[in-house]
Amino acid sequence: MSVTGRRAGTFCLLLIVALCAQATRVQVFRADRLNRNAANQRPVIERYAQPRGGILVGADTVTGSSATGGRFDFKRTYTDGPLFAAVTGYSSQTYGNSQLEGTEDALLSGTDGRLAGWAVWDAVTRRQNPGGDVHTTIDRAAQEAAVRGLGGQKGAVAAIEPATGRILALASTPSYDPGSFAGTSAGDQEAWNRLQGDADQPMLNRALRQTYPPGSAFKVVTAAAALESGVVTDVDAPTDAPYPYVLPGTTTPLVNDAPACDVPGRSLDAAMTLSCNSVLGYLGVRVGLERMAATAEAFGFGDARLDIPVRAARSVFDTRMDESQLALSSIGQFDTAATPLVMAMVAAGVADNGTVMRPQLVDRLTRSDGTTVQLMRPAVYRQAMSPGTAGQVRRLMTDVVEKGTGGAARIAGAVVGGKTGTAQHGVDNTGTPYAWFVSWAAPAGSTAVPPVAVAVVIADSDATDVTGGALAAPVARAVMQAVLAG
Repeated sequence: MSVTGRRAGTFCLLLIVALCAQATRVQVFRADRLNRNAANQRPVIERYAQPRGGILVGADTVTGSSATGGRFDFKRTYTDGPLFAAVTGYSSQTYGNSQLEGTEDALLSGTDGRLAGWAVWDAVTRRQNPGGDVHTTIDRAAQEAAVRGLGGQKGAVAAIEPATGRILALASTPSYDPGSFAGTSAGDQEAWNRLQGDADQPMLNRALRQTYPPGSAFKVVTAAAALESGVVTDVDAPTDAPYPYVLPGTTTPLVNDAPACDVPGRSLDAAMTLSCNSVLGYLGVRVGLERMAATAEAFGFGDARLDIPVRAARSVFDTRMDESQLALSSIGQFDTAATPLVMAMVAAGVADNGTVMRPQLVDRLTRSDGTTVQLMRPAVYRQAMSPGTAGQVRRLMTDVVEKGTGGAARIAGAVVGGKTGTAQHGVDNTGTPYAWFVSWAAPAGSTAVPPVAVAVVIADSDATDVTGGALAAPVARAVMQAVLAG
């Protein structure tokens, strides 16, 4: 071979080596970067090339997929979409994912590495695994009762199984149909824009992502703190709470809604039954800021990373206040604010002998063939109080239902404990009050941990009697009845 031929051969060999090196660099070392590039549509096309895994309530799949005949082969569909929107969230080819559709997206779309049979071979062949399924903890009957009870009002419900932390109902109204904007059509865009511009905010998850002043429903926390700290040792004995109780450092008395509260020395039981602001505000100051804040935190207040696995908004009990602000905070006013989820944790902690379980919305994750990928197990969140204190608070809450403001929550054949709350808000408290009810229920005569604890908030109602007892307690009763009947 001539020198020229050898040089040409060497040059061609170098070109081949350079080509292989470039191909290796692109296909191996830059693969992840290119896959993540917004201009690369292949991962998106692959994502929708097969049906998405299901989200289940009990044995029923409440989501599905339908063929589009377009660029993306399949889009998400929802069975009873508005009923379960606060649980599922949405999966949209245009607007992304939320709620469980977001936190469990890798499993549902089939990209979760735990779904792979042989990971190396799957990576080489770029084989797409079928989407897995998310099995929720939701009780359909409880969810239906919650949404039906809320009706057309703005509000939310969170129901928990106290012994395990399993979330039995998670409802927010008004709701929306997540399937209405699941695709890429002009109709999907119109539906999205309509929802975004709706003044009632139907896409706001009020059970998890909105906080409200809890009003007198927070008195459950204050009562627990007073008993646990020894400020109160006998729920029936007169307290040293004065009347009128003037907020410390001010000339402003803390007023009561019930005239029967307007006497000095009301017992803790009477103060809870009648919902006396003056007594509970005074006791909160006696307990002190440090112990009040610690008790609130044990129930979930202040936790900015409360994941179920969807992240809940942070509930607030301030840790820097003067005594007058502490008194107001102890009756659920001032800056105190809570999600319905955390207030359900309060009721559940009382029901479960002072133990607050970590709330969970997912029971298990499975492959498409039903084999388990991950099983969620109950986990203790915190010990909010001793079993003895919890027993005393249960009695207080039972008396609220049997003899006080929570009578609308009574259930025949069951023991029900609850606490009403009517929280003022707005400039000079001119806004429509928030109506609260937190509760738990158990079959009469049962010695087991009550099977259900509920928090209900009605955030906006045109009713003439806007109180927790009138508006929220009947909704809680319906949810608890549904669980007890199951």
